[in-house]
Amino acid sequence: MAAPAFVPQSPVNPAKAYESPDYVPGVWEADRPAELPGRQPAGTDLGYQGPDQGYALTIAERFRDRLQLSAGLHADDAIRGCLGIALKRASLYGRAPVIHDLTIAFTIWGFLDPTPPADLVVARRAAFEGVANVIHGYTEARAIADAIPESTLRSTVEQVKGAYPSTWKSLVGG
Repeated sequence: MAAPAFVPQSPVNPAKAYESPDYVPGVWEADRPAELPGRQPAGTDLGYQGPDQGYALTIAERFRDRLQLSAGLHADDAIRGCLGIALKRASLYGRAPVIHDLTIAFTIWGFLDPTPPADLVVARRAAFEGVANVIHGYTEARAIADAIPESTLRSTVEQVKGAYPSTWKSLVGG
C-alpha cells in the first residue's frame, strides 16, 4: 500500500516492489449457461432471446399509420405478427431491435405496399387474422416468425425491397 509523502521512511529498509502472488488462478472461462453458445433452449414456443426486446413495441407504433391493411386485418394483428419476425432478426445479431428489423418484417408481408399481390393478401389474412388476441394468438404469432427463413432475416433492407414483391413467397418461407 502506498504511504503518504509525509510519513517518515527508514533509509535502511529497501523500497517495496511488486511481487507475484504465490498462487496464480487459472484462465477465466465463460461457464455460466447464458454465456455459452448452444446452451440456450430452443424449440416450439420458446421464442428468440435478445436484449431490450420491448423496444420493438415502441418502434412498431411508429409504423401504425403507414400500414396498408386489407379487409379483416387490424393494425394490431400486423404489428403482433411482425413483431416476432423483427425480434428473431435482432436476436440473430445479438442486439436490441432497430427500425430495420421491423421494416423488413412489414415489407416481406406487404404491409408497407399500397398494392400488394393478391395471393399475398390472401396468405397474410390467413396467417395474421386474430393474431393480436393475446390469449389465443401466441401460437399463430410464433408460427409466423418460425416460418421466415434465416436467409431473409440476414438480408439487408435494400435486398428485401429489391426482392419484394416478385419473390415474396421465398421471403416468408412459402
